[in-house]
Amino acid sequence: MAERVIEIKADPVEVYGVNDSKLDQIRKYFPKLKVIARGHSIRAIGEEHELRRFEKSIDEFLKHYSRYGTLTETIIDRIINKVPGQEVVSEELNNVLVYGNSGLMVRARTANQVRMVESCDKNDMVFAIGPAGTGKTYTAVALAVRALKNKEVKKIILTRPAVEAGENLGFLPGDLKDKLDPYLQPLYDALYDMLPAEKLHQLIESRVVEIAPLAFMRGRTLDSAFVILDEAQNATEAQLKMFLTRMGPSAKFVITGDLTQIDLPRQQPSGLRPALDKVNGIEGVDIIYLDTQDVIRHKLVKQIIEAYNQDKTHNE
Repeated sequence: MAERVIEIKADPVEVYGVNDSKLDQIRKYFPKLKVIARGHSIRAIGEEHELRRFEKSIDEFLKHYSRYGTLTETIIDRIINKVPGQEVVSEELNNVLVYGNSGLMVRARTANQVRMVESCDKNDMVFAIGPAGTGKTYTAVALAVRALKNKEVKKIILTRPAVEAGENLGFLPGDLKDKLDPYLQPLYDALYDMLPAEKLHQLIESRVVEIAPLAFMRGRTLDSAFVILDEAQNATEAQLKMFLTRMGPSAKFVITGDLTQIDLPRQQPSGLRPALDKVNGIEGVDIIYLDTQDVIRHKLVKQIIEAYNQDKTHNE
């Protein structure tokens, strides 16, 4: 058995949490160590390799606290689970994109989301690729709303391929809009977070905000608009070519997709991967990859994604 004593150059309550809540959380990640906190010192006893890992984690917690002045339980989880070399961004940073309803502050909450925001500021076309729950669509919608509020664009256009994810929606009652709205609901959900309902309805009625299936983009030139293509993995190669060539001279395009969740018929390949290969290296186009470290839904979502990825690897 070996031992380490680590000096805490910060307010112990900020690091340990009220009633040691954060320290108990840290202990769960190091079950093989005996961890004792006394004032500004933490003593850890156990195997040498576990102690090294523990000491490195504590060091990263303290660096994060020193830089951002905060250390939440969410941040502790992200630091311990992050990919080596990846930066964990504090949610307390003044990086608010939009002030939404009921005081909601919509912000980039992970390092890759920050990169997505920075990329959209520099490039006219950005692909954001990653699994469910990484905030790519939500961040894209926030960027669009910010651009509209800042009068950088005259309208927002949100579109998705109308592809069924295993369910048959073709016999739903109502007119064409009623039948298509279920495909587009995630986009409505994001907008309702960021704009008052009455204001959003006015913007939709005046076509300042347009939400439509991908097929409705054919033959149009999309200009002076912030345009988002969501669920691009469910677009065919021909559809993606059609969409990407709709871009007007003053437009901003964001394309989001998840290459692990393709709902197209088995015999119909997705057009997203070929599109990424073709646009890679074109000036003014950027590709941002998000991963499980960016998942901001329930903590179980990350574990579920990793379990499915592991199962896929075993099957291959």
